[in-house]
Amino acid sequence: MRAVSIETGVTKHAEGSCLVRVGDTHVLCTATIEDRVPPFIKGSGLGWVTAEYGMLPRSTTSRMRREASAGKQGGRTIEIQRLIGRSLRAGVDRVALGERQITIDCDVIQADGGTRCAAITGGWVALKLAVKKLMKAGDVVSDPLVSPVAAVSCGLYAGQPVLDLDYAEDSEAGVDGNFILRGDGQLIEVQMSAEGATFSRTQMDQLLTLAEKGVGELVALQEAAVA
Repeated sequence: MRAVSIETGVTKHAEGSCLVRVGDTHVLCTATIEDRVPPFIKGSGLGWVTAEYGMLPRSTTSRMRREASAGKQGGRTIEIQRLIGRSLRAGVDRVALGERQITIDCDVIQADGGTRCAAITGGWVALKLAVKKLMKAGDVVSDPLVSPVAAVSCGLYAGQPVLDLDYAEDSEAGVDGNFILRGDGQLIEVQMSAEGATFSRTQMDQLLTLAEKGVGELVALQEAAVA
């Protein structure tokens, strides 16, 4: 793993916030609580967790155009924010959350590979801090977060299994993947693809073992950050 740090309480107004740094990838994550839910679950008594994701113009080596100026989000952005939302929901008891929505905003300040994984890891911290406020106020009786959720990238770089790829490694990796797991070891999602090379079942297992190790380290940092 690259050096990882999680700084909490970095914004004044959000119900939960953190700045997660994974090497040179830095993501600001904030949580907003709203007493409403999407129309498709209104009246069900179930809560909802959703996410939005974006990259600042100079988070990369050259300036990116703001998606707002183009009038729409790109396909990559939509795919990543849906991934963040469904990953975080996998660790939530939506009955215990009650009929309210928590939105996690993930803004990439600086990118050097693994932005979606950092967003999921930091997003859970922001979510946990927001839930703690709900519990302190007595709005939620039992903790709806059943397990931490964290994510890490792994790949085959120069023929070797590598944990937590930076941009240079990711761009040259023959195989790369994103692994999202709960703190109890349950898998949420695995995204693996070959980039000009194939991979064996043995190599896939090696990468999963690496990911389990990395997520274990991330969960320990998450729990320390929200203690």
